[in-house]
Amino acid sequence: MKSERIGIDCGGTFTDFILISDDTFTVHKILSNAEDPSIAIVNGLNDLNKLDVETIAHGTTVATNTLLERKGAKTGLITTKGFEDVLKIGRQNRSSLYDLNQDKPKPLISDNNIWGIAERMDKNGNIIYELDGENLNEIIESIKSSGINSIAVSLLFSFQNSLHEDFINQKISEIDLNLYKSISSQVLPEFREYERTSTVVVNSYVGPIIDKYLGNLEGKIENSNLRIMQSSGGAISSKQARNQPVRTMLSGPAGGVVGSFWISQLAGFDHIITLDMGGTSTDVSLCPGEIQKSTQTKIDGLPISVPMIDIVTVGAGGGSIAHIDSGNSLSVGPESASSNPGPACYGVGTKPTVTDANFVLERVSSDYFLGGRMPLNKSRSAAALGVLGDQLDLNLTEISLGVLKVVNSNMERAVRKVSLERGYDPRDFTLVAFGGSGPIHSCELASELSIPRVLIPQYPGVLSALGVAIADVEKDYVQTIMLGDEKVDFDSIQKLFEPMKENGIYDLEQEGFQQSDINIQKLLDVRYHGQSFELTIECPVSEKNFKEDIKNTFNRYHFERFGYNDETQSLEVVNLRLRVVGITKEVEMKSAEPVHRMAQDSGNANIGFVNAGLLDSKVYERSKLVSGNYFQGPGLVVQMDCTVLVPPDWKAKVDGWHNLIIEQN
Repeated sequence: MKSERIGIDCGGTFTDFILISDDTFTVHKILSNAEDPSIAIVNGLNDLNKLDVETIAHGTTVATNTLLERKGAKTGLITTKGFEDVLKIGRQNRSSLYDLNQDKPKPLISDNNIWGIAERMDKNGNIIYELDGENLNEIIESIKSSGINSIAVSLLFSFQNSLHEDFINQKISEIDLNLYKSISSQVLPEFREYERTSTVVVNSYVGPIIDKYLGNLEGKIENSNLRIMQSSGGAISSKQARNQPVRTMLSGPAGGVVGSFWISQLAGFDHIITLDMGGTSTDVSLCPGEIQKSTQTKIDGLPISVPMIDIVTVGAGGGSIAHIDSGNSLSVGPESASSNPGPACYGVGTKPTVTDANFVLERVSSDYFLGGRMPLNKSRSAAALGVLGDQLDLNLTEISLGVLKVVNSNMERAVRKVSLERGYDPRDFTLVAFGGSGPIHSCELASELSIPRVLIPQYPGVLSALGVAIADVEKDYVQTIMLGDEKVDFDSIQKLFEPMKENGIYDLEQEGFQQSDINIQKLLDVRYHGQSFELTIECPVSEKNFKEDIKNTFNRYHFERFGYNDETQSLEVVNLRLRVVGITKEVEMKSAEPVHRMAQDSGNANIGFVNAGLLDSKVYERSKLVSGNYFQGPGLVVQMDCTVLVPPDWKAKVDGWHNLIIEQN
């Protein structure tokens, strides 16, 4: 019997599918449905005749879009009396030090839907005074008349003792107010009042929308095991995603990083920069031998303190709309045409986009777009870009190249942010480009950054779906301990880890994993005594030199991150983190023995290049390229899910894993 699984990535423009059947891959793309993404998913599964496949893994942008567009549930907050303004006060650091008029993120909760309750715990979780039951009843009566449909509960020091939060949760459940509930001691049992409260509020704000969406999707594919991609790069059950949707905020982009890292490791490249350019945005991540993660992330200015892959996003995609800004300069994005109405060439929209510019310059082929299933209209693209060109006194070629120069510049800033600004030289990395538009722009972008090599996977347009499909199931647990290094010893730390470990193993066993398929990683959040923030390091596995190993590892990490360390400083272990991973069945991808010969082209096209203008170029069909084929640019590689542009000063070859490896001459 064949082992089958499907990875699905829902983007703003397209929904991508990859069916993995043993060692066979089948790819598919259809237009997304912005109103109800499940419609596109079901339609795509029907196209593949796979509504009841064994496992369906899904990367979703529903939570992200709900937050960014401020279309979440009407939400309330119960917190400790005296701390009602914690979200408003926030942190007093300024992201733009000299900007006196910087805007704060739009609040998710109105002041009249925040209630302070009389109760108090100390920093160790000891009760200073009991929760006032009458006060709680008054708050519940106020909630009934407020019109909210979601509630967040975040009490002071509840991460040390959840008794009062548990009582509120139970009381609200007994009254059956039909509220979606997020309890901070369940969502994020961790110190930092502002970040914890912000995270649990975001969870409640997007929760009802995600709960409804995934519940609806579960009903349509009830015979399949549905897993959802987390921002951390591991999957969770649909049930957990409905309870803790805040863990899915970077769901889709995380799949792309996982897929890229897997493919690049097979190809022999460990140090990569991922470039995922879709229809709405571009996501960039740097992997210096490993996928980098963070627990201190902001989305739209709001802190979210759950593990996430370190990803920088810019509003630069194939659907990004080109326009004249207030300074009479050409600008691209962040507004996108999305799938409806889409770029002008799709036949409905009228605004010029990056895809229209690529199409006019023959960098996108209508004959191969979605395998020829979706004809493109060049006259509509030309008309939309022509209006823009007339405003700047530029002809069609000039305005189209101008649009591409601007969007490339936007992406270049994102790559610089994850590399040069963090002390990494792009010249030491391979750029892995994917998404529907990434391979069209990758070599020109690499030229500007002196990146010597670009890797284009076999199925670049659905790589995020592949990453989602192959992701392991992953659960994260955290406990705040706040111990100075004088109080840290091997036995006490292991004892504290033990109940977390038991919970993790139990949770994964409930999802069908055997203990032999479960890996456990113990981590420590460590900082110098007196620092505000910490670094996450692996917990030493040996009792011998335990403290010394912590110190040496932390100092090394600190130097790598900040360029200095102080080995004389005492340390503080702030949090224990446990990552429990259920290992999914490994995907078998066959390599081929390269046969070195010139690739056979399928014709010519007059293609526009940002740095070289219009050039007569060869066109190659990706399906006809075999391992060992090579060619010199200028050239265009066409396939169903994207096109690959090879500039004149670049050469391409196909490796044993069917990747295109493109290098500067």
